[in-house]
Amino acid sequence: MQLCANKLDKKDFFGKSDPFLVFYRSNEDGTFTICHKTEVVKNTLNPVWQPFSIPVRVLCNGDYDRTVKIDVYDWDRDGSHDFIGEFTTSYRELSKAQNQFTVYEVLNPRKKCKKKKYVNSGTVTLLSFSVDSEFTFVDYIKGGTQLNFTVAIDFTASNGNPLQPTSLHYMSPYQLSAYAMALKAVGEIIQDYDSDKLFPAYGFGAKLPPEGRISHQFPLNNNDEDPACAGIEGVLESYFQSLRTVQLYGPTYFAPVINQVARAAAKISDGSQYYVLLIITDGVISDMTQTKEAIVSASSLPMSIIIVGVGPAMFEAMEELDGDDVRVSSRGRYAERDIVQFVPFRDYVDRSGNHVLSMARLAKDVLAEIPEQLLSYMRTRDIQPRPPPPANPSPTPAPEHP
Repeated sequence: MQLCANKLDKKDFFGKSDPFLVFYRSNEDGTFTICHKTEVVKNTLNPVWQPFSIPVRVLCNGDYDRTVKIDVYDWDRDGSHDFIGEFTTSYRELSKAQNQFTVYEVLNPRKKCKKKKYVNSGTVTLLSFSVDSEFTFVDYIKGGTQLNFTVAIDFTASNGNPLQPTSLHYMSPYQLSAYAMALKAVGEIIQDYDSDKLFPAYGFGAKLPPEGRISHQFPLNNNDEDPACAGIEGVLESYFQSLRTVQLYGPTYFAPVINQVARAAAKISDGSQYYVLLIITDGVISDMTQTKEAIVSASSLPMSIIIVGVGPAMFEAMEELDGDDVRVSSRGRYAERDIVQFVPFRDYVDRSGNHVLSMARLAKDVLAEIPEQLLSYMRTRDIQPRPPPPANPSPTPAPEHP
C-alpha cells in the first residue's frame, strides 16, 4: 500500500514536521502491537510515503474486520517523537479502497477536548492498495511437488573406532549412536513428504574393501547402480552394514556428494521435484573451498542441504557454510539463495537421556528452513503450485436388477 498526508499539524519550531506513520494490530485483549513503521519524510506537512508490503497475518492476523490503528508522529532526533494524531481502519476497509482514494481524518484526542473549533490535525489518503497471494509450502506439496531425500554419512577416522564406546559411530546394543539418532530424527519426518520412500544413501571418507580404495561418495547399500534404500530403516540397516565392512579413513570431503545431488537436481527445474541432502558429520572439513563452490553452484537449483554436526568439535566452518549471517561465496560469486541449514546435535540432547525428546527437538529445528528454501526457489523461478488432483470420486453402484 501507499499513503500520503495533507496539512498535518506543524510541530517543529524552526521548520515543518518530519512525519512518519506507525501501524498497530489490535489484540483480543484490547491492546495494540506495532506491525509496521514507515520511513520519515523530512520537513513537510504534506508527506508522500514510499509504497510498502506487509503480510496480511501481520496486519490483522487473518481477521479482516479487526481494528488497525495508525498513529502519525513528528520525528525528533532525540527519540521523543511528537504525537500528531491517529485514525483507525481495517483490512476490509483498506481493501475496498483499491479503486478509489480513501481519506482519513487524523485526530488528536487531547486537542479535540481542549479546542472547541478543532476539526482535525490533517488528513491521510490511501493512494494505492493491492493484495498478492503468496503460496505456501503445503500448496506445492498438495500440487504434487516431490521431496527427494538423500543421506550422506561421515566415515572419517576422526569419528573414532566404531568398536569403541568412545566412537561417535559406536553400535551399542542399548541405544542409537548420535549418527543413527540424527538420521532417524530427520529422516522419519522427511520420509512423509517423499512418495516412493526410496532414499539414496552415501558414505564418505572411507577405504572400501577389497583393495582399500578411498571413496568420498560410496553407496551404503554397496550398489553403484542403485544407491537407494527402502525407508529410513533401510538406510540405517545399510549404514550399520557399511560400518562393519569399510575402514574409517579420510580426509573429509563434502563437495563430491553435494555435486552428486546437484547433478540430479539440475535435470528437473519445473518445480515438480525438490532435493534435500542430509549430511551428518563430526565437522572436520578438508575441502572448504570446493564445498563453498559446490554450494554456490547448487544455490540456483531446487535443492537444500542440511548439515548435522555430531560430537564435541568446534563447528565454525559449518556455521560459515550455513550462510545465515554472511551469504556463502566462492571466487567472488555469492550463493543465489541460502540453501544450507547447520545444527550441532549436542544442542538438542535431552539432559535426562530422553532420546525421543532429543530427536523431536532436532527434527523441528533442522527442518524449519526447508519450506522457506523451497518457496524461495519457486518464487525466483516464478513457478506456481499445480492445482491439487481431484479427490477420487466413489464409484457409482451398478443398478440392481429386479
